[in-house]
Amino acid sequence: SSSIHIVTPRQMFVKRAMDIAGGLVGCLFTGIAAIFLVPAIKIKSPGPAFFSQVRMGKNGRPFKIYKFRSMYMDAEERKKELMKQNRVSDGLMFKMENDPRVIGSEKGPGKGIGNFIRKTSLDEFPQFFNVLKGDMSLVGTRPPTVDEWEKYNKHHRRRMAIKPGLTGMWQISGRSSITDFDEVVALDTKYIAEWNIGLDIKILFKTVGVIFTGKGSQ
Repeated sequence: SSSIHIVTPRQMFVKRAMDIAGGLVGCLFTGIAAIFLVPAIKIKSPGPAFFSQVRMGKNGRPFKIYKFRSMYMDAEERKKELMKQNRVSDGLMFKMENDPRVIGSEKGPGKGIGNFIRKTSLDEFPQFFNVLKGDMSLVGTRPPTVDEWEKYNKHHRRRMAIKPGLTGMWQISGRSSITDFDEVVALDTKYIAEWNIGLDIKILFKTVGVIFTGKGSQ
């Protein structure tokens, strides 16, 4: 099968070295962002400023992913209610326009601290800690939630043969416009099949472009 890609130990070493370097720089930026974001989040929505969620990592090993909290504390309860209005079929991914679970969203579409954190991708910054720990890589596949993982069939699970990434093919292809789960899997499978360090570097540069132009993130 085309998805079997032989990766040399040297390539893996280079990828991990890039992850450690990127993780350290990213953690530094996360610390700076936290000085401003932690009080801003706590004022608008009392509770912890960080949010952790169990995601499935390499070979289906669960790990805790870290984010700055951009949603109200009762977001999970609200999610059950909102599942009825879900845009992505089969509940394999959850996405929604003007999500009322987002902190400050009552001010109107795209307003409030929560939307700002998400639009600028600042919510993802604590994941640099996951990269340092080795749960994740800077570039990889999209880390699925436990309920997504349970719905995976064998062909879906193949994409978890490598570490999930902070960014990946799905990210630079305009992630918010992709509502088809199989399309995400196809992009991740393509990444695994074509992987090399050059591809990682290309994806990292494109991701920076996506963040700065505000395209693709929602």
